[in-house]
Amino acid sequence: MCGVIGICSKSNVSTSLFYGMNSLQHRGQEAAGMAVYDGEEIRRTRSMGLVIDAFTEEKLRELPGTIGIGHVRYATASGSHDYNIQPLMGFIGGEMIALASDGNLVNYQILRERLEEEGMMFQTTSDTEVILYLITRYYDGDIVEAIKKTMKVIRGAYSVTALVKDKVVAFRDPHGFRPFVLGRDGDDVIVASENAAIEIIGGEMTRNVEAGEILVIDGTGIHSDRFESEATARNCIFEYVYFARNDATLDDINAYTFRRRCGEILWEEAPCDVDLVVPVPDSGIPSAIGYAQAAGIPYGEGLVKNRYMGRTFIKPTQKEREMAVKLKLNPLVDVVKGKSIVLLDDSIVRGTTSRNLIKRLRDAGAREVHMRITSPPVAYSCYYGIDTPNRKNLIAANQSIQEIEENIGADSLAFISLEGLAKAGKKDVSEYCTACFDGDYPVDPTLI
Repeated sequence: MCGVIGICSKSNVSTSLFYGMNSLQHRGQEAAGMAVYDGEEIRRTRSMGLVIDAFTEEKLRELPGTIGIGHVRYATASGSHDYNIQPLMGFIGGEMIALASDGNLVNYQILRERLEEEGMMFQTTSDTEVILYLITRYYDGDIVEAIKKTMKVIRGAYSVTALVKDKVVAFRDPHGFRPFVLGRDGDDVIVASENAAIEIIGGEMTRNVEAGEILVIDGTGIHSDRFESEATARNCIFEYVYFARNDATLDDINAYTFRRRCGEILWEEAPCDVDLVVPVPDSGIPSAIGYAQAAGIPYGEGLVKNRYMGRTFIKPTQKEREMAVKLKLNPLVDVVKGKSIVLLDDSIVRGTTSRNLIKRLRDAGAREVHMRITSPPVAYSCYYGIDTPNRKNLIAANQSIQEIEENIGADSLAFISLEGLAKAGKKDVSEYCTACFDGDYPVDPTLI
């Protein structure tokens, strides 16, 4: 998972990119980068760390220009290097190009090996560089045709922004795995991973970038084309479960409403007789509200969140994740002491976070700790951008629900059904990518 943004304006865009990238920080906390066209050349600044640390006022002043793209990066532990920070840059038809992507190519390794055999020299370990190389290879003066030829070759999830001289180009994979939205602020045009990045700079989301769509945005307006494919849209359902911000409306589904509805449905599927409903902040809050209201059980803030901590799931190593949980969430003794509680969380991936929280809640005096999860068991690896590459790291791939319950120390444990999850989004299961729950991969992962 990463976050991308692109802006085409008549005024300086570096500050707007900065604020938009800040609003996408939840999608990647490892590194940030920005590229802006100043009328003569593309200037780029990249840095490890958060957006607010990577871009000072002085650095933003050094990036004048009316067209630009930005990227926030979430990397696996093996890919956490400064040379992988996006946007990546190259040359296309004698002109500079900058490119940033959100997603993951399943045939990246095959393509890279083929390109290396042909004499290509790679400077990163990122699949984004393969996309960049292929576009430059196929370019003969028509950027859209070059992208179409590239999309015929690459397989997997990708929402891409590119900066080519005086235009922003955006394209999305034929399944629409990763989110991508389009918006306006007067004459300014913005593309971004989520609508918050558009709204924070004063714009308004107008629609989604469709699956398989290619947009070219310049001073003359928005030009749309399409990559013809037999693939059908299969939006990642885990975006709504966890990754997207609560205020995100992606492919016509609002994340907050989805999560709250999950809580209501989970109460119908797995009621629990307790004193208090407690969320695991932040993505667990709407679900806990829905569960509490459906059940008529009081809602309480039993865990206090350190707002200066990032998201624990996207820390690159297990040791970092465990330490981050302790720093991020602390039980509120006065709320949970002597009470039986039901703890609402969005998912159990490795199990360590849940086990840690339940133990600390018991230490704080909770009499009973039941757990309800507003997603089905994550039993299969994701090959489209989420860092679960090996099933041995997924607790649900190796243990039954009863065994997980004992492992994490819960008095009871229940997960929402896959049908219930789809019901929360008011779509059929077949309209989502649910591979992490059921192993139904829309793009064959054996292409790796």
